Formats: sequence, C-alpha cells, structure tokens
Amino acid sequence: MTLRLGLPSKGRLMAQCVDWFAERGIGIERRADEREYAGTVTGVDGITPVFLAAGEIPRELAAGRIDFGVTGEDMVRERLAFWDRDTVPAARLGFGRADLVVAVPKAWIDVTTADDLDAAAAAFRATHGHRLRIATKYHRLIRAWIRAHEIADVQLVDSQGATEGTVAQGTAEAIADITTSGATLDANHLRPLDEEPVLRSEAVLFRARRGTASDDAGAAFLRRLGLSDASAANRG
Repeated sequence: MTLRLGLPSKGRLMAQCVDWFAERGIGIERRADEREYAGTVTGVDGITPVFLAAGEIPRELAAGRIDFGVTGEDMVRERLAFWDRDTVPAARLGFGRADLVVAVPKAWIDVTTADDLDAAAAAFRATHGHRLRIATKYHRLIRAWIRAHEIADVQLVDSQGATEGTVAQGTAEAIADITTSGATLDANHLRPLDEEPVLRSEAVLFRARRGTASDDAGAAFLRRLGLSDASAANRG
C-alpha cells in the first residue's frame, strides 16, 4: 500500500521541506500545475506526496487520509483538540521556528509577567466595564495558557488578519501571536511578556495514528530517513 506524505503546498516552508528530504536522498517535486495537489518522489518507493495548505495538514492527519505530514507544531496543537491522540511526532526538522507569545503595548511598562497582566485586566475591567481583549488566531493554546496562569477578566477576540495591528486599531488591548524575530511586534509598538513563550514551535514530521499504511511501511520510511520508529509503539 502506498504511503501518503502531506507537505506544505507553497512558500518557504515547502522549499525547506523539499531541501530537508533532498539532504536524505529523497527528491520531491510538485507538478507544474499548482492547482494539482500531487507530485513525484524519487529515491524511495511507495511514497505519494500530497501538497496541502499547512493549516489543512493537521485535519488530514487526524482523519487518517495522510500517513505522515510536515507542518508547524503550532498548527497541530491549535487545530486538533486531541493532537497527541491523533498524531505522533516522528522528528523535529530544525526549520520553521517561531514562538507563540502574548504581547502588550510598550507603554504598559508595569506589565511584564502573567501576574501583571492579570492585575492589569482587573483594573481595566473596573475602569471600562468590560474585559481586556486579547486578539489571536490561537484560541485553544491561549485559553490553556490563560487557565494555567489563572488570569481572569480577559476575553479572546478572533483575528484572521494582521493580529499585530489590532491594538492600534482599537479592537484589542493585547495580542497573542507567532513571532520569529519580534520585528513586527516592535514596529507596532508591542513587546512580549517576560515569560516563556506559550509554545516554541518548529516544523515537525508527524505520523498519523489512523493512517492507512502498515506499521512496517511507516517504519521502513522512517528508517530510510535515518530516524528510529519510536512512534510505532505509541500508535493506537
């Protein structure tokens, strides 16, 4: 049975994936017609590449429609409520690194920790009569962070555009978003809290627990990549 490998369909992440596999003697090429989701693989038999938007790969892994997939850890942990039941991380790939952080206006000089944010939120509600708004695309991960730090008097507002601009636009008081260098936050007069990031993310090769390929096929693929099949013992 052919093993289906989900890969990002465009951009830098796709190029880095192709380079990572090429370094291990496996050539991957997408068909010239970008409307098609298929491609070719050389250097190993029995692999079919499936090119998808990075955000679609978690869903396809969970459904078992692909056997392996490369995407950001943030995507999998945000989009799958039971990500550790649906997938097994097979390898961290060393690229696509970014931190999910909570950031506040630079003018909030007394707000540097989660405890400070909790106090600021209480004061904000007392003054304005509504909860302090945090704009984010990462609702699941940020709700968990808020619960872990016992922060009250905040609400999440959805942002599917440029999250860093929501504070200047007056639609939020703080944000939670992915950052690599921090330059975009700085340009929007924001700074991360002096806390560990909510998540340190990077590109990961995930194995689907419900994939249709056999354990032997999956193990052979991982060996071809120079990886151990530690994931096999964790498959349900």
